[in-house]
Amino acid sequence: MRRIKAGDIMLKKVVTASPNDALAMARLKMMRLGVGGLPVVEEGMLVGIVTHRDITLMEGESDLRVKDIMTPQVLTITRETSLKEVLMIMKNTGYQRLPVVEEGRLVGLVTQSCVISAIADKVE
Repeated sequence: MRRIKAGDIMLKKVVTASPNDALAMARLKMMRLGVGGLPVVEEGMLVGIVTHRDITLMEGESDLRVKDIMTPQVLTITRETSLKEVLMIMKNTGYQRLPVVEEGRLVGLVTQSCVISAIADKVE
Protein backbone atom coordinates (compact mmCIF):
# COMPACT_ATOMS: atom_id res chain seq x y z
CA MET A 1 0.00 0.00 0.00
CA ARG A 2 1.27 3.45 -0.93
CA ARG A 3 1.94 5.82 1.96
CA ILE A 4 -0.52 8.68 2.11
CA LYS A 5 0.97 12.15 2.28
CA ALA A 6 -0.51 15.54 3.09
CA GLY A 7 -0.39 16.48 -0.59
CA ASP A 8 -2.72 13.56 -1.36
CA ILE A 9 -5.46 14.65 1.04
CA MET A 10 -5.12 18.43 1.39
CA LEU A 11 -7.69 20.96 0.31
CA LYS A 12 -6.20 22.78 -2.66
CA LYS A 13 -8.70 25.63 -2.84
CA VAL A 14 -8.31 27.25 0.55
CA VAL A 15 -10.42 30.16 1.71
CA THR A 16 -8.16 32.66 3.42
CA ALA A 17 -8.27 35.95 5.26
CA SER A 18 -6.11 39.01 4.77
CA PRO A 19 -4.38 40.60 7.76
CA ASN A 20 -6.34 43.81 7.08
CA ASP A 21 -9.76 42.15 6.92
CA ALA A 22 -12.24 43.32 9.53
CA LEU A 23 -13.07 40.65 12.11
CA ALA A 24 -16.71 40.81 11.01
CA MET A 25 -15.67 39.85 7.46
CA ALA A 26 -13.59 36.89 8.68
CA ARG A 27 -16.46 35.75 10.92
CA LEU A 28 -18.89 35.99 8.01
CA LYS A 29 -16.61 33.93 5.75
CA MET A 30 -16.34 31.23 8.41
CA MET A 31 -20.09 31.14 9.01
CA ARG A 32 -21.00 31.02 5.31
CA LEU A 33 -18.52 28.25 4.57
CA GLY A 34 -18.94 26.31 7.80
CA VAL A 35 -15.25 26.44 8.70
CA GLY A 36 -13.66 27.07 12.06
CA GLY A 37 -10.54 28.88 10.96
CA LEU A 38 -8.82 30.68 8.14
CA PRO A 39 -5.16 30.85 7.16
CA VAL A 40 -4.09 34.49 6.95
CA VAL A 41 -2.26 35.25 3.73
CA GLU A 42 -0.50 38.35 2.45
CA GLU A 43 0.83 38.33 -1.11
CA GLY A 44 0.57 34.53 -1.18
CA MET A 45 2.65 34.11 1.97
CA LEU A 46 1.20 32.52 5.09
CA VAL A 47 1.46 35.11 7.88
CA GLY A 48 -0.88 33.65 10.48
CA ILE A 49 -4.09 31.85 11.27
CA VAL A 50 -7.33 33.05 12.81
CA THR A 51 -10.01 30.83 14.32
CA HIS A 52 -13.65 31.28 15.16
CA ARG A 53 -12.65 30.97 18.82
CA ASP A 54 -10.18 33.87 18.43
CA ILE A 55 -12.91 36.05 16.96
CA THR A 56 -15.50 35.04 19.55
CA LEU A 57 -13.13 36.09 22.34
CA MET A 58 -13.05 39.58 20.82
CA GLU A 59 -16.83 39.94 20.54
CA GLY A 60 -17.77 43.62 20.66
CA GLU A 61 -14.39 44.90 19.45
CA SER A 62 -15.74 46.15 16.14
CA ASP A 63 -12.71 48.06 14.89
CA LEU A 64 -10.19 45.22 15.20
CA ARG A 65 -8.60 43.63 12.16
CA VAL A 66 -7.54 40.02 11.63
CA LYS A 67 -3.89 41.03 12.14
CA ASP A 68 -4.77 42.23 15.66
CA ILE A 69 -5.83 38.79 16.90
CA MET A 70 -4.34 36.20 14.52
CA THR A 71 -1.77 33.70 15.69
CA PRO A 72 1.37 34.64 13.74
CA GLN A 73 3.43 31.56 14.63
CA VAL A 74 1.70 28.77 12.70
CA LEU A 75 2.65 25.11 12.79
CA THR A 76 2.84 24.09 9.14
CA ILE A 77 3.45 20.94 7.16
CA THR A 78 4.59 20.17 3.62
CA ARG A 79 3.02 18.08 0.86
CA GLU A 80 5.45 15.31 1.82
CA THR A 81 4.35 15.09 5.47
CA SER A 82 3.00 11.59 6.06
CA LEU A 83 -0.57 10.96 7.17
CA LYS A 84 0.81 9.33 10.30
CA GLU A 85 2.76 12.48 11.16
CA VAL A 86 -0.32 14.63 10.49
CA LEU A 87 -2.31 12.41 12.87
CA MET A 88 0.37 12.67 15.56
CA ILE A 89 0.56 16.47 15.24
CA MET A 90 -3.21 16.80 15.51
CA LYS A 91 -3.36 14.38 18.43
CA ASN A 92 -0.51 16.03 20.35
CA THR A 93 -1.47 19.66 19.72
CA GLY A 94 -5.24 19.55 19.38
CA TYR A 95 -4.96 21.55 16.15
CA GLN A 96 -7.82 20.90 13.75
CA ARG A 97 -6.19 22.37 10.65
CA LEU A 98 -2.62 22.40 9.36
CA PRO A 99 -1.56 24.75 6.56
CA VAL A 100 0.54 23.14 3.84
CA VAL A 101 3.31 25.44 2.67
CA GLU A 102 6.11 25.53 0.13
CA GLU A 103 8.76 28.19 0.65
CA GLY A 104 6.37 30.10 2.92
CA ARG A 105 3.54 30.09 0.37
CA LEU A 106 0.22 28.51 1.26
CA VAL A 107 -0.49 25.63 -1.14
CA GLY A 108 -3.16 23.73 0.77
CA LEU A 109 -4.79 22.90 4.07
CA VAL A 110 -5.20 19.59 5.86
CA THR A 111 -8.22 19.52 8.17
CA GLN A 112 -9.56 16.86 10.49
CA SER A 113 -12.21 16.15 7.85
CA CYS A 114 -9.48 15.50 5.26
CA VAL A 115 -7.82 13.03 7.62
CA ILE A 116 -11.09 11.25 8.46
CA SER A 117 -11.95 10.93 4.76
CA ALA A 118 -8.52 9.50 3.97
CA ILE A 119 -8.83 6.92 6.73
CA ALA A 120 -12.45 6.07 5.89
CA ASP A 121 -11.46 5.35 2.29
CA LYS A 122 -8.97 2.71 3.52
CA VAL A 123 -11.24 0.96 6.04
CA GLU A 124 -13.03 -2.15 4.81
